[in-house]
Amino acid sequence: MGTTAAAAGGDFPLGGDLRVNRLGFGAMRLALGGSAPTPEAGVAVLRRAVELGVNHIDTAGFYGFGDLHAHELIREALSPYPDDLVIATKVGPLFTGGLSPAGQAGPDRLRALVEDDLRRLGRDRLDLVYLRVGGMGPAGGESIGERFAALAELRGEGLIRHLGVSNVDTVQLAEARSVAPVAAVQNHFHIHHAGDSAVLAACEREGIAYVPYFPLGGGGQRIDHARLTGVAARHRATTAQVALAWLLATSPVTLPIPGTGSLGHLTENVGAAGLRLTADDLAELSGGDPRVT
Repeated sequence: MGTTAAAAGGDFPLGGDLRVNRLGFGAMRLALGGSAPTPEAGVAVLRRAVELGVNHIDTAGFYGFGDLHAHELIREALSPYPDDLVIATKVGPLFTGGLSPAGQAGPDRLRALVEDDLRRLGRDRLDLVYLRVGGMGPAGGESIGERFAALAELRGEGLIRHLGVSNVDTVQLAEARSVAPVAAVQNHFHIHHAGDSAVLAACEREGIAYVPYFPLGGGGQRIDHARLTGVAARHRATTAQVALAWLLATSPVTLPIPGTGSLGHLTENVGAAGLRLTADDLAELSGGDPRVT
């Protein structure tokens, strides 16, 4: 596999000016319940991801447990950073111990979180910062305008290049866009959890990147790999590769960010960028579900 393997899935102008390969990498599994047993293993995975052409890495300051912390792994592995590398981070949830957030940061606390991300990643400006809304429950039900405005102020000061929102519905996306430009939405979405079509459609209309989190299942919604075996066999691919290729085929604005702490799984995931599903494949994968196209 060549060093531009991730480029086989095409690219996308994130925020209009940051061109990234559509198949990216999510750092959560390096630090929270993933398969990277040591910091050294996480560093090796990150370096190999960049060698394979990945230039969009998603992280968060709260991705950490014990001796493994995503921000510090990214800085150790990749700093000084390649010129084309885009690092996205998320702020909002507050953790006081454990793996579940104890609350959400108000507008007055977001500056400190952004400045902490800048320090830990060793950057003068963050490429993309998402306001992560709520916990692990469904999106919606709360206003986000005041908090998004606080991030927009930091963008105006030059600390952030682009803004995004995560775990939002169409109402919240519209509210955020009334405050400042939104470059990306990061929501829960995969081949068997595809009920977020309204937000995806809004992103398509407005040229906003749609970044599915848990692209290979998670958060209580798992992929039924048995339903993918026929397509996988025809392409001599794995079911995980089919699930990622489906995300790439679903919309030109989708930017999957599969994460792993395993070099083998990383190679498998990046290999999905070159998998082209046919119309018959997509029809079979839909299983009659109109949300799966």
